[in-house]
Amino acid sequence: MDYMKEIKEISAEQAIILWQASRLSLSKIYEKAPEILKVQGSVIGTLGNFSASIGKAKSKKTFNVSAIVAAALKNGTVLRYVAELPEEKRKILYVDTEQSHYHCLKVMKRILRLAGLPDDRDNEHLEFLALRKYTPEQRIRIVEQAIYNTPDIGLVIIDGIRDMVYDINSPGESTRIISKLMQWTDDRQIHIHTILHQNKGDENARGHIGTELNNKAETVLLVEKDKSNGDISNVSAMHIRAMDFEPFAFRINDNALPELIEGYRPEAKKPGRPEEEKFDPYRHISEQQHRIALEAAFGLKEEYGYKDLETSLIKSYMSVGVKLNHQKAVSLITMLRNKRMIVQENGRKYTFKPDFHY
Repeated sequence: MDYMKEIKEISAEQAIILWQASRLSLSKIYEKAPEILKVQGSVIGTLGNFSASIGKAKSKKTFNVSAIVAAALKNGTVLRYVAELPEEKRKILYVDTEQSHYHCLKVMKRILRLAGLPDDRDNEHLEFLALRKYTPEQRIRIVEQAIYNTPDIGLVIIDGIRDMVYDINSPGESTRIISKLMQWTDDRQIHIHTILHQNKGDENARGHIGTELNNKAETVLLVEKDKSNGDISNVSAMHIRAMDFEPFAFRINDNALPELIEGYRPEAKKPGRPEEEKFDPYRHISEQQHRIALEAAFGLKEEYGYKDLETSLIKSYMSVGVKLNHQKAVSLITMLRNKRMIVQENGRKYTFKPDFHY
């Protein structure tokens, strides 16, 4: 699929019109973007811009965003988030691309309870879309229609921006979806907040889309587990255009709601690389790396016995930047078998299934 076909050519006449419309003039008055989301007085979200939350798996990113939405829903304070949406921009659209309807409903109820609102009936200011079953292309179209056809919309959450593209490492796709965020926020004068996973080995947002988000977002919030207590998540500004804010922390209380921890001080980060977490060949190696390495290994031989397979995979994965020892190779082979990327049929040797579904 050629994603660049989405880039529409414009005529010279249209370009001239856009050129003239884009010229700044000192004789005109340009209003400052309305500030709708703050943390302790620091602006993290304005209308006409977008922001992001990043964090590793299980860091409680969705709980954190639930607090942002609840603050916007009540136009008040939740955790350290303070929301001030204009009366004509009170509608919130929450888009989830990953979870089942059951889990999306749990998030929706959590948001309502955090805002002090009834959780047994729909709220006129909150619309929740569960888009797990759709393709990235369909998700973009659905969200676009919702944004342009929802009156009084002010805030949009996209929980799983990674699922709006087929390949997070595609420069073309990443540029396209970030351009969409910029277009939607500008055209509708709304704020969009997106959620994206972090890389495993460092603190960068994952893939080319993560790089684009870091470059274009007005704020990138980092949500991470406390080093000494895994039940605590702390929130800091990884990137912020406005004044920085003091990091804060929350835990999940007995009512399954995020609760602020007063007086929290995060443990100072140790210099050097972060401690390496347990190797997971599914999460730590991309589909593209798997495919290239497997095609390289099985391009040499069509089938392998176990020991030869391990030796060959250690070499081929090294070529895509993945260093494997014996223990990691065993874990990798188990995962490849479970995903039926390689198969061992009738007690025979291992063969490659190039049409695997990742």
